[in-house]
Amino acid sequence: MNLPNKLTVGRIILVPFFVAALLADFPLNNAVALIIFVMASLTDMFDARKNGLVTDFGKFADPLADKILVLAAFLCFVQLGICDCVAVIIVLFREFSVTSIRLIAASKGKVVAANMWGKAKTVSQMIAIIAVIAMQIVLELPEVGLNFINTATFEPIFFVVGEILIWISVVFTIISGVVYIIQNRQFISQT
Repeated sequence: MNLPNKLTVGRIILVPFFVAALLADFPLNNAVALIIFVMASLTDMFDARKNGLVTDFGKFADPLADKILVLAAFLCFVQLGICDCVAVIIVLFREFSVTSIRLIAASKGKVVAANMWGKAKTVSQMIAIIAVIAMQIVLELPEVGLNFINTATFEPIFFVVGEILIWISVVFTIISGVVYIIQNRQFISQT
């Protein structure tokens, strides 16, 4: 197994630790969750294509690892009351649709590659997730004795900013899904 594939597997393995840290109730749990999320996200930066290390496993597992990580974060946000479940349903719908198209294409010997919109979607989701968790860290600072902000003032602001960032990523999610469907409609019509 080459390095990009090991990193992809490592990213998937980090997801339960990320979820546990995000949902647990201990001092600075959000900081721990953010560190794990950033570590997992950074493993995606090692591009197998640039280094000539593309494998069939990597073509399947790399985008799957991204989806697992992002959806785990969004589902945890719903559980914590900091994300609208409608946003997550839209993201899930897009991911299942695009994955279905990729599977149909693969069964016909074709590879549906990521495009610019898919990359923009992933980046916008990662930024939204990191920002939401970072704002949660600021809100939990008084719990560990760092009382330099008035959380009552910032909590509603952070909630609105987080929702806006999540919905921006949902817009990119919708655009990328529509683009994938249009560009690959021949696979849909052949089924």
